[in-house]
Amino acid sequence: MLAERAQRRVHLPDHADVRVVPPLVYAAALAAGFLLQWARPIPLARETGVVAFRTVGIGLALLGGWLVAEALRGMRARGTSPIPVRPTTALVLDGAYRYTRNPMYLGMLLVCAGLALAANALWPLVLLPFVVSIINRHVIVREEKYLSRKFGGEYEVYKRRTRRWI
Repeated sequence: MLAERAQRRVHLPDHADVRVVPPLVYAAALAAGFLLQWARPIPLARETGVVAFRTVGIGLALLGGWLVAEALRGMRARGTSPIPVRPTTALVLDGAYRYTRNPMYLGMLLVCAGLALAANALWPLVLLPFVVSIINRHVIVREEKYLSRKFGGEYEVYKRRTRRWI
């Protein structure tokens, strides 16, 4: 009985054991940033720079959306789940994953930054470093430990040659 309990405790789940939902972290920070902007507006640019900020912001948001879609396409093509509490069945090393180990998180970051720029709003940008910190500590570190455990040397080689963010 004791040996059986000890064995259950040692058993590691076949997933990254992530305890936050990454898209919700980004969405919550974006919503909080826009609420702050509504309550205490601080524009990024005056009238003459708004068009430039809006143009760059839309471009960043589109690039971010493309990165997320490309990452999801790669995962679907390899037959693995993008959901961190489900097992990863294969490494995706091509497409956007050639340039960043986390194209979905980078893409969501670019979407948030782009929306803030397009809206000429400082507060959503101020919150993004906190989002990056949360995603790094509570998501990426857990995912990397899991992938190292599951895929060993193949993942370690990938980690050495591909940056975490960009």
